[in-house]
Amino acid sequence: MLPYLLLLAGFAVLIVGADYLVKGASSIAKKFNVSDLIIGLTVVSFGTSAPELAVNISAGLNGSPGMAIGNVVGSNIFNLLLIVGLAAIIRPITLKSSLVVVEIPYAILASFALIFVAGDYFFDGGSGIISMSDGLILLLFFSIFIYYVFLSAKKGQIEEDDAPKEEKYYTMGWSILFVLGGLVALVFGGDLIVANATKLARNWGMSETVIGLTIVAAGTSLPELATSLMAAYKGNSDIAIGNVVGSNIFNIFFILGVSALITPLPFEPRSMVDALVAMFATALVLFFSFRGRGQKIDKKEGSVLIVLYFIYVSYLLLG
Repeated sequence: MLPYLLLLAGFAVLIVGADYLVKGASSIAKKFNVSDLIIGLTVVSFGTSAPELAVNISAGLNGSPGMAIGNVVGSNIFNLLLIVGLAAIIRPITLKSSLVVVEIPYAILASFALIFVAGDYFFDGGSGIISMSDGLILLLFFSIFIYYVFLSAKKGQIEEDDAPKEEKYYTMGWSILFVLGGLVALVFGGDLIVANATKLARNWGMSETVIGLTIVAAGTSLPELATSLMAAYKGNSDIAIGNVVGSNIFNIFFILGVSALITPLPFEPRSMVDALVAMFATALVLFFSFRGRGQKIDKKEGSVLIVLYFIYVSYLLLG
């Protein structure tokens, strides 16, 4: 019973830590006259992906690379199938042209890049390794994406209203305290999750990768879930899906890139199926956006995404 409680506590600490990190960093950025748009596209995006990063760093340092891979791939699948599906049921999602033309295709590229850097599997029939050099390649692609974001913001292609805004700001002292406290909470929460998820994997006779793909991925995606569902409820379609797509790009290019720099990540042959599912889910969202008129994902298509997610989870648990 204790591992279950500690795992839940880890998720709670992780989410609170990410929240305070965003509050502090946003407040500091605002004091240096950084626009709400840039804060939303960088600080807030980083904050929603901080749980995945904390878990992956902890997993790498504690010798659980399978959980690191599973967490990222599982989080991306959770984001695209379950979160986008639920958001579309709450209110049909209208996608802006930049999402359809650039961001979603770039997310597909991210999934392809993951398969490519783990490509030793195709050549030697064994488990591929995402090495330090592979991590640098992923980070290079992340840099290109960040450059695009800032360039788009500068040209006014992304509207100020599309960026999540942190309305309350604090003194510099409190802001620094929030950042430091948030970082400590992320490290502590990440360690709790990895340690207890590993125990549960052993108790259930499951691999760390499967635990990462399911329980850990769902837990670390809670910030994206809350942000996207609230945005959908308020009718902010761009935030609802933009948050998810941006997070997925961030997860593969930045989080896996950093994780590979810490320790090489073995990529099991069966993980290739999960990576392909992530790519398929991204392509399906893109396909749905082209059906009908107005680049919309409606309630029926949202239901399809949710059903596909539970089919995938059933495959993992029964396999």
